[in-house]
Parts: sequence; structure tokens; C-alpha cells
Amino acid sequence: MNQVDLWRRRTTLAALAALAAVVILSLTPAPAIAAVGGEASLIVPDLGQVAFGPISGRALLMLGLVVCALGLVFGIVIYGQLKNLPVHDSMREIAELIYETCKTYLITQGRFLLVLEAFIGVIIVLYFGVLLKFDAAKVIIILLFSLVGIGGSYGVAWFGMRINTFANARTAFASLGGKPFPVYEIPLKAGMSVGMLLISVELFLMLCILLFIPGDYAGPCFIGFAIGESLGAAALRIAGGIFTKIADIGSDLMKIVFNIKEDDARNPGVIADCTGDNAGDSVGPSADGFETYGVTGVALISFILLAVKSPAVQGQLLVWIFVMRVLMIVASGLSYWINDALARGKYANATRMNFEGPLTSLVWITSIVSVVITYIASWLLVGGLGDGSLWWKLSTVITCGTLAGAIIPELVKIFTSTESGHVREVVTSAREGGASLGILSGLVAGNFSAYWLGIVLVVLMGIAYTVSTMGLGALMIAPAVFAFGLVAFGFLGMGPVTIAVDSYGPVTDNAQSVFELSVIETLPGIRQEIKTTYGFDVNFEAAKHMLEENDGAGNTFKATAKPVLIGTAVVGATTMIFSIIVLLTHGLTQNLDKLSLLHPPFLLGLIMGGAMIFWFTGASIQAVSTGAYRAVEFIKANMRLEGVTKASVEDSKKVVEICTQYAQKGMFNIFLTVFFATLAFAFLEPYFFIGYLISIALFGLFQAVFMANAGGAWDNAKKIVEVDLKEKGTPLHAATVVGDTVGDPFKDTSSVAMNPIIKFTTLFGLLAVELAVTLTEEQGVGFSRFLAAVFFVVSVVFVWRSFYGMRIKGSEPPASGAARAGAVAGGQ
Repeated sequence: MNQVDLWRRRTTLAALAALAAVVILSLTPAPAIAAVGGEASLIVPDLGQVAFGPISGRALLMLGLVVCALGLVFGIVIYGQLKNLPVHDSMREIAELIYETCKTYLITQGRFLLVLEAFIGVIIVLYFGVLLKFDAAKVIIILLFSLVGIGGSYGVAWFGMRINTFANARTAFASLGGKPFPVYEIPLKAGMSVGMLLISVELFLMLCILLFIPGDYAGPCFIGFAIGESLGAAALRIAGGIFTKIADIGSDLMKIVFNIKEDDARNPGVIADCTGDNAGDSVGPSADGFETYGVTGVALISFILLAVKSPAVQGQLLVWIFVMRVLMIVASGLSYWINDALARGKYANATRMNFEGPLTSLVWITSIVSVVITYIASWLLVGGLGDGSLWWKLSTVITCGTLAGAIIPELVKIFTSTESGHVREVVTSAREGGASLGILSGLVAGNFSAYWLGIVLVVLMGIAYTVSTMGLGALMIAPAVFAFGLVAFGFLGMGPVTIAVDSYGPVTDNAQSVFELSVIETLPGIRQEIKTTYGFDVNFEAAKHMLEENDGAGNTFKATAKPVLIGTAVVGATTMIFSIIVLLTHGLTQNLDKLSLLHPPFLLGLIMGGAMIFWFTGASIQAVSTGAYRAVEFIKANMRLEGVTKASVEDSKKVVEICTQYAQKGMFNIFLTVFFATLAFAFLEPYFFIGYLISIALFGLFQAVFMANAGGAWDNAKKIVEVDLKEKGTPLHAATVVGDTVGDPFKDTSSVAMNPIIKFTTLFGLLAVELAVTLTEEQGVGFSRFLAAVFFVVSVVFVWRSFYGMRIKGSEPPASGAARAGAVAGGQ
């Protein structure tokens, strides 16, 4: 057993022992307590009793299962088409090596997820089984659905990784023909396959709970399912983000150290970089998208069942929401075919292509089609609900979210695209002032982007709020919160397309690497072989240029998806936080004065939430920094430039092993800190916890947007130098590479992981605060405060490990007292 395994086993046992102590202390006999307004009391109405003309709500949703099955077929058919595309053996071998290392990584992560599930399982059993006295069968069902949630996140992540490793080699090979359209078409096909399958699986599972689980079981099962998928997404997103940036930094810095080209086959870090592209930019986003779609749905279900008193209206709204979700799959598929026909007609025989153009048009076509379907379907389904005008009001609120899903990517491109004035300013600054000025310009771009995105969200959510004041209050309490939840729903109305353009990036990035790693240009007789076997003439220079251009487009659209997902997380978290507030205030009838800055614990919770976001940012970057140091150390010691054309497979796998080791170590520290901090603050004081949840959502939103767009600006500044200016190997290139390596953990580790962290904390917090309230009623405030102290101490242990336990320990001797004094004096 290596040191990492031994460390993880000891840490896990210690943490589980702390939880076991809570279970033992909670076994004092007490009557079962049903938390008012909590998920234990959520009962889904009989949807068979809800009629939409001659069709019952249940029958409509059964048709939804058929649409989901067709979405699955769409994804699988595209998978088969891509697998059967032509590819040269040299490229296929590289793609399969990348897949094998990805597979090893995912298998390791799968075992890790089961360990993390043990922590959640203890809380589920304690709350539902011990305190609420649910029978064993019901507790087992809830546990099973938490495993289904994890399995869903893990399964779609695996599918995304597999299809992307097919697509990367096929894209690289297609570029040899000199036509740009196939170089665009293959990555987008792979992305649509992932998007359609991901959303279809998610919706299928949620419909199965709604249709086939008894109504009094469905509420807890939805919560268990959402917590499971949130846990899976958090682990895969954070660990993947750490892995990919360790590998990326380790590989990129070699360009400066050894003055070698991008993706030089002699660099043992390049295979790890390609594996990281899939671990961080395919596995992580797939799991994240799956979880985002599900958690937003669960938040709306919880709201409807808590805030709407009429079972008939509850049923109508639930059916309406799920039918709308089904129709959004149809809208995305239809829009993809329309856009494909338009792009094919324009670019099929072209020799030059703006790769961003058809991706942009796909987003806008899907947005327009989604809005039209929203209004038509709402008129048909809820045209008679309320005063007869509710259908267009609900449609308008959803449209605010749908427009946000289209406007935000356009806003992001202003700050991250290779055509952006902000990105070109980074290049100009770096030319005269080196990496320092380039980094400062990127920070400015990130800050400005956060400001403008905040303005867009305020305007669109303000419109939604205004509409919610026009009569929705007759059907529910807090209609504004429902409106905000529908905005999040609208964000995801283009779910398959959002996932598709996000998945486009890792394929284009890997395609460029596969081309270089295959060393296909140096193979004897390769031009004649391709001419004879595949029937076209090879143009290597045009191929490399197209792949680099397409990689820039992929970088831009990876950047555009990040604020959409983080925005959805924050807006959706608002709805879930409301569920906790309903619990604590017994349906907004008591203790409302405690939701105020005049209640000190609430204010202190706001401060604590901000502190946690900054800790998380530091912990995730620290894991990348330490892992990258070890990777660079190994690569520099083992790089062979003379007499070899490729790095050894063994050296490449060793770099992958280093990345995996530090990704898991960093993720373990982060997860257990978040887990125990959530328990600690929920037990400390419920309204402190509400302030804490609001704070992490707001701080997390702007921290994530700032970091994602600053990183995107630095990334594409480097791309401009490499592709447009063709100045590789120059001091300007070295300066932008430094900027890119700073931006790597900004955009692909810390920022993207805010999304699952916010949602997991809020979802798990719903369970934790109910556990705290119940235990306080049974055992008293003193007992709860004692547990809060215990949990907080455990969380601080992992905070300490996340920094001091991960610090880079070099060989430099510590400075003497005299030297330190001299350094201080010299600096004054």
C-alpha cells in the first residue's frame, strides 16, 4: 500500500468515526418527528388525476419516456457513426492510448466515489432511519436512488470520454483532406451525442421516479437522487479539473524550458495532457451537466410541493414542467439539423471557414426554437390555469432564462474570443511588458466580464420578478422564488446544445495533440498510402493550421458554457434555499425576523460563506500547483530529445499517475472540508446557515465568472500568438504561455468546480439542517452546538491538510534569522 492510499484510508476511517459518534449519540429513544416543510413530508400528487383535454398528465409523461428513449437512440447512433469514420492507424493508436489512461483514471475515480458515498449514506440512514423512523425498505430505496444519481453522473461521464476519444483521432485525420467542414462537423456531432444522451438519461430517470415510485416515497427519492448526482459531479469536476491542469501546466512549461513545439511527441507530459483534456473538459462537464439539469428540476419540484397548496395545481405545474423538458430535447435535435443543413450548404466545399460562426448560429437557432415551443406548449397545457393569462407569464419567465443561455455566451466571447479586443490587449501588453503585463490585462478582462454578466442577470431576473407579481401569488407563496427557479429552468432549455458546444472544445484540443503525437508526417510513403487507401491528397500544413484555428474556437465555446452552468447553479440554489427557509419558518409563518441583517448569526453566516469560497479557490489551486511541481520535476528529469521520436509509454503513464495522485488527494481534502463544514454550520444555528448558503452562492458566482473569463483571455492570447501571428518560440510566445499556465487552474479548476460545490452544499444542507433541527428538538441546543464544534474542528483539519499538507517541499534550505532580517531590511 503506497503512502497516498495509507493516508486516505486513515483519514477516511477517522472521519467516519466522527460520523459514527453522531449516530451513537443520536440513538436515544424518541418519537418520530416529521419535519414541517421538509423533504420527508413531500408527497407527489396523483398525476393520473390531472387532465389536459382528453389526456391525463400520467399519459403525457409516459409519452415523455418515449422521447427520452429516442434521445438515447440519437446519441448511440451518432456514437456508431463516429466510430466507423476513417482514421489512420498511427492516429488510432494515440487515441486508444489516451482512452486507456482515461479509463484507468475513471476506474480509480469510481472507487473513490464509493468511499464518498459512505459519508452521505451515514447521514441518510441517521436522518431517515434513526430519527424519522422510516421503515428499512424506504431508507434502502432512498439510498439506492442516491447510488443511481452517482451512477448516472459516472455513466454519462464515461460515455462522453469514450466518444470524445473516438472523435479526436477522426477529426485529426479529416483535417488531412484540407477541407474545414469535417473538422468542425465531427467534434460537434460528438458533442450533440453526449448532450442528447445526457439529458435523455437524466430526464428518463426523473420521470421514472415521478411515474413509478409511490407519491409518499417520491419526495425523499428525488432528494437522494439529487444528492447522489451532485456528489458524483463534485468529485469528477474537481478531481478532473485538478488533474487536467497539473498535466497541462507540466506539458506547457516544457515548451519554454526545452524550446520545443506544442504537443512534441518526445514530451512525456503530452499524453497526460490529452488524458487531462478528457478528465477535466469531458468527464467533469458531462457529470456537471447531468447534475445541473437534475438538481434544478428537483429544486422546482420541491418548491411546487412546498409552496403550492392545491394538489390539482401542483399536478398541473409538475406535468407542465416535465413536458416542457421533454420538448426541449425535441427543440435541440430539430435546431441541430437546421443548423447542420445551413452550415453544410455554406461550408461543405469551402477551403476556409470561421469555426465560431456555425456554433454561434446553433445556439441562437436553438434559443429561438425553444422560445416558440415554450409559448405554444404553455398555451396548450396551462392556458386555463388561474385567470387565463398564466400561460404567457410562465412562458415569459422561462424565456428570460433561455435568452440568458444565448446572451451570456455572446458576452463571454467579448472577453475570451480570439477576435476579442480584450484578448488582443493581453497580447499587446505581453509584447512590451512580458508575462507580468499580460497577466494584469487578463485580470482586467475577467473583472469587467463579471460586472457585465451581473448586469445581464439582474435585468433578466428583474423581468422575471416583475412578471411574478402579476397574479402568480394567487397560486403559491413566494412567487418570485418560483420565477427565479424557472429562469434557471430556462437556462437549461437548450441543455443538449449547451453540452454540445462545451464538449466541442476537448475534441478540438485533443485532435491537435493526436496529429502531433502520431508523427504521421514522418512516416515513410504516407502521402501515397493515404492517396491509395483513402482517395485524397494530403496537405499537412493546411491540416495543422485548421486544427489550431478550430482549437481556438473550442477554447472560446468551452469558456461560454461555464458562466451558463454557474449561473444556473446560483439561480437554482436560490430555489433550494427557499425550501430550507420554508422548513425553518413553518411555511413562512414564524421567525421571519431572523432572515435579516439585524439577526447577528445571519450576518455572520454571510461572512463565513465568503471565507469558504476563498478557501476553496486556494485549496484547488494549491493541489494543481503542488501536482504540477511534481510533474515538471519528473518530466525535466526524464525528457529525452536526442535519438528518439516519442516519449516512452512508461514515462507518459508515470506522469498520468502523478496527476491522478494529486487530483485525488486535493479532491478528498476539499470534499471532506465542505461536507463537515456544512454539518457544522447547519448545527451551529439554522439562520447562520441560511446566510452561509446565500453567501457561497453570490461570492461563488462572481469568483467563478472572473476566474473563468480571465483564464479564457490568457488561453486565447496564446492561441493568437501561435496561429495568427505565427510567433512560436519567441519571447512573446513565452510570455503568453506563462499567462496561459496561470489561467489554467483559474478557468478549468477553481471556477468550474464552484458550480457543483454550490449545489452540493445547498442540497446536502437541506438534509443537514433538517437533521440539526430534529436533533435539537430531541436532545437540546447544547448537544447541537457540541456537534457543531466537533464537525468544525474536523473541517479545519482538512482545511489544514488542503494547504499545509499539500505544500511544495523543495530542496532549498530555510533562510537563517540573519538572512531573513536582511531581506526585510532590504525590502523597506
